[in-house]
Amino acid sequence: MIRVLIVDDSPVVRNVFEQSLNADSEIEVVATAPDAYVARDLIVQHQPDVVVLDIDMPRMDGLTFLKKLMKYYPLPVVIASGLTDRGSQLALDALQAGAVEVVSKGGAKLPGESAAMELLYKVKAAALVDVKRRNAIATATVAAIPAAPAPRSYGRIASDRLIAIGASTGGTEALEAVLKGLPEDCPPIVIVQHMPAKFTAQFARRLNASCRPTVAEAQGGERLEQGHVFICPGDDHMVVMGRSAPYTISLRSGPLVNRHRPSVDVLFKSVARSSGSRTVAALLTGMGKDGAQGLLEIRNTGARTICQDEATSIVFGMPREGIEIGAAEFVCPLQDISGKLMELASQSARKAA
Repeated sequence: MIRVLIVDDSPVVRNVFEQSLNADSEIEVVATAPDAYVARDLIVQHQPDVVVLDIDMPRMDGLTFLKKLMKYYPLPVVIASGLTDRGSQLALDALQAGAVEVVSKGGAKLPGESAAMELLYKVKAAALVDVKRRNAIATATVAAIPAAPAPRSYGRIASDRLIAIGASTGGTEALEAVLKGLPEDCPPIVIVQHMPAKFTAQFARRLNASCRPTVAEAQGGERLEQGHVFICPGDDHMVVMGRSAPYTISLRSGPLVNRHRPSVDVLFKSVARSSGSRTVAALLTGMGKDGAQGLLEIRNTGARTICQDEATSIVFGMPREGIEIGAAEFVCPLQDISGKLMELASQSARKAA
């Protein structure tokens, strides 16, 4: 049983979240709190497994409280945020400060059925995270990441090469680590990170400010060109179109796949059909199995594939599934993945399965 504390200044949101979570037999809401000061006492009293924390509250804001929690009483935190620019910025700040997941409260509207499903899923994902271990991994990874190589230091890379990456829980930090290790002339990159709508644009802007390649949220219709990285928008699926370079991006709605939209499998399976053996693909940290089958389809074309290892994964779900079904040609620690991507992109494809 996962014991949850909900912290939100809105009694309506607290009630909706409590009903949504208590409807699942694996979750028990042990208490709710209107602010951080009440929450502090309830955490000591109830010792919850997961805290669902509003980012924007009176008296003490969620980000300040989160930082205190990580210092004195670290435990998994799911941030609940509105769909505003400020809300998305604060949510990303919270992920950097130690939160493990973020969910959307849907702006001014009450959370709907899809938001309730997302909340359930992310609370369960958060419960799998050892926060002390997560923080240790983050510190060690940052220290171990090599500086981005100079342009062309890997030799000539064919113009039709494409890199595809998928990630979920723990992926925001993992993706930043990978992209910081890439040169500005890397092959085009397409990424699915499980994240709510409106948050991915801010995430892309942050990555663009800290990485050498140009990073942007995909809008649909973009040509995939060297040195450019595209993040799939939350609540859309992303597919790669074309049988030869330059490939293009198409965004689509449609049903959830593996409980997700965007889905890594949707992206990876489209890549298997388009760039095929000219691809290098990586499946990073995350709960569940999204992306594993797509990675296998990519590998079966003769492409090169990587799964993140257990030691550096915040949640070893998606990579484990990929490894178990034979989708991973290589299993690498996070700090080695950027170098491996470039190394494999400069090599020829394997023979197709």
